[in-house]
Amino acid sequence: MVINLIRRNLAMGKGKTVRPDCLVREQPVTYEDYANLPDDGMRYEINDGRLEAMTPGPNALHQFVVQQIEHRVMQDCLRDYVVLSAPIDLILSETEVRQPDIAMIHRNRLSIVTKRGIEGPPDLVVEVLSPFSAKRDRRQKLHAYAKYLIPEYWIVDINNELLEQYVLTGQRYELLEVYQENEPVHSGKFPCLSFTMREIMDNIPDLPNF
Repeated sequence: MVINLIRRNLAMGKGKTVRPDCLVREQPVTYEDYANLPDDGMRYEINDGRLEAMTPGPNALHQFVVQQIEHRVMQDCLRDYVVLSAPIDLILSETEVRQPDIAMIHRNRLSIVTKRGIEGPPDLVVEVLSPFSAKRDRRQKLHAYAKYLIPEYWIVDINNELLEQYVLTGQRYELLEVYQENEPVHSGKFPCLSFTMREIMDNIPDLPNF
């Protein structure tokens, strides 16, 4: 079984860093396989039937930015939307399982929130780039989120202090806008939103070791 091969591979890698491309690539890995993995303290995603480790974990700056955006979105849109943040499984299909930094779901669609996680496309997903996630967020997830018809996708680039807004057109994303400094982030789909990247970054505490 796929799950036994995965467990054997993980056991062989115990005590050393396991890179995603070192994981067993028997296909397809399903949500059931993923849910039955031994708890090794690592986080995984399923990318088109391939199990990939999300290592290393995000740093403190990444987490502060996620918290600030989550706080502002909840503050602005709580009446109509719920906001969930990682770690939570976004189950787009049995062979596509992601863990977005932030997911926003309209209250009339809460049936997609189940005991397993989020089962279906949220109204918005947000990924905050880190050095080890940039390629995955800009390529794999851009493709996957469009394929499974998530209407809007934001990529937040901490280094350049900007937010890229992608809007679904057909089954592809169009880069609609890039927000920096004091430019108000706005969305036709989410008129409740009102914040700037300057406000987000100004609320990040000083981190002397960054």
